[in-house]
Amino acid sequence: MSASLSPKTPIDLLRLPLRAWSLASRVLDALRAPALLAARLYVSYVFFHSGLETLHNWQGTVWLYQNEFHVLLLPPLVAALVGSAGELLLPPFVALGLGGRFAATGLFVVNAVALLSYMYALQPAAIELHYIWGSLIASVALWGPGSWSVDAWLASRRAPSRV
Repeated sequence: MSASLSPKTPIDLLRLPLRAWSLASRVLDALRAPALLAARLYVSYVFFHSGLETLHNWQGTVWLYQNEFHVLLLPPLVAALVGSAGELLLPPFVALGLGGRFAATGLFVVNAVALLSYMYALQPAAIELHYIWGSLIASVALWGPGSWSVDAWLASRRAPSRV
């Protein structure tokens, strides 16, 4: 061991875990942006492809809303339209991190309404997936889309330049 790494006093021994935690903290900070990007892309992919499926079989989608998915306060056709629109329009904004918090909140609502509307018909594994998607998208809504987003890029362009 080098002289700088070997503890000389008990205080030095206590500093080692603090240094290790400081390094771990810097690594975790560096992983924040890619983790938020991965979460945004994953949830966007899931919801966008679900929206494409609803368009692919629109008759079946309307039938499901009329007979299986019961959305409170909305007639079945309106619920089908709003749900499908949310699944198709919000994911690109979430993926790009453009209006990230607003789009993520909207997608969170789409997920929550979907889960509450047909939870009785889902298998436990499908319910767990909705919880996972909800947790990921809630993270984006709460903390923003991160520094690898269009929102961050636009904010950096608006910031006054420092001389």
